[in-house]
Amino acid sequence: MRRIYLDHSATTPVRPEVAEIMLEYLTEKYGNPSSVYSFGREAREGLEKARGQTASLINARPGEIIFTSGGTESDNMAIIGAANKYADKGKHIITSAVEHHAVLNTCEYLEKKGFKVTVLPVDEHGIVRTDDLRRALTPETILITIMHANNEVGSIQSLEEIGALAREKGVLFHTDAVQSLGKIPVDVKKMNIDLLTGSAHKLYGPKGAGFLYVRKGTKLAPLVFGGGQEKKYRAGTENIPGIVGLGKAMELAGQEMATEMPRLEKLRDRLINGLQERIPHVKLNGHPVLRVPTNVNLSFEFVEGESLLLSLDMKGIAASSGSACTSGSLDPSHVLLAMGLCHEIAHGSVRMTLGHSNTEEDIQHVLDEFPPIVERLRHMSPLYRRQRKECAECIRKK
Repeated sequence: MRRIYLDHSATTPVRPEVAEIMLEYLTEKYGNPSSVYSFGREAREGLEKARGQTASLINARPGEIIFTSGGTESDNMAIIGAANKYADKGKHIITSAVEHHAVLNTCEYLEKKGFKVTVLPVDEHGIVRTDDLRRALTPETILITIMHANNEVGSIQSLEEIGALAREKGVLFHTDAVQSLGKIPVDVKKMNIDLLTGSAHKLYGPKGAGFLYVRKGTKLAPLVFGGGQEKKYRAGTENIPGIVGLGKAMELAGQEMATEMPRLEKLRDRLINGLQERIPHVKLNGHPVLRVPTNVNLSFEFVEGESLLLSLDMKGIAASSGSACTSGSLDPSHVLLAMGLCHEIAHGSVRMTLGHSNTEEDIQHVLDEFPPIVERLRHMSPLYRRQRKECAECIRKK
């Protein structure tokens, strides 16, 4: 059976080039980077090379990159670290209703510790209105944390506007860029970003490796104590194989973005248009233009998303209903609800995210297999049968 992977926003396969460099540091250059002898120096060289590769993709300095275990830890380090460090200046944090739970749950934790959190609404496309952000700012605001590209619907926030406003007001600006890195340009200087989160396994690197960009001059209170690794922000011996894999993945992403993303954008648009043409009652979620080149999120009325995913899986097609971190939940997506979708429509949503391995043939196969699945599931739905009956009665009356 043909197998098609369309869940690259959940995770990506490790590229051979990445696996090769990781294996070298697992089996040959395995020293502790804090050691002074040659084994340690080899590991340290790999560590610092990866720091430079990572910094290059976002136009940062190598010394501004702190390696972590992934996006969740980086979000926690940025938000809690900034809150604890600048609490004497104020205890107000601003975020948005469509953030990843690594941000939202961290903000909820800080609320219990006495901080005030403002959660901004979004428009129907999942975009934060800059005017809402401006009105939310107070003299007590110390941090704005708003993601770059949404992990569920792919909508891209206007970071340049947000960053300019944060800089104007003297407020720290953090962005979770896990879903935008390697897909669209990210420039921490141009966007006035103080803190930025990235993760390796979203762009063909290993799981368990990520980073936090910390602009020079920005201070954070550490969350992990011990040795002096990572400028004392993150104690513990560095995961060198994972870090060199991350660095290689970032380097490859930077080299290929200009050619690979236009290719995937064409496949994305063909998939969106093809499904909307073949299946009635389908809604595109997220901004129609300001979205990452890899994201397709559609709601199918009168169908449950879970049933769709299981049926697709039986055909060898892997997709998702939203964030992989909440895939076990029966609740509808908080992102779609924040965008104004009702529970019924939100429950019928499917996210398909493309990657390097996907081809024109893959898209055609999905376009062939998807409509019969939806048709079969709708005929099993009492809501769909009632809707068809009402439509037939309307036609007879006319």
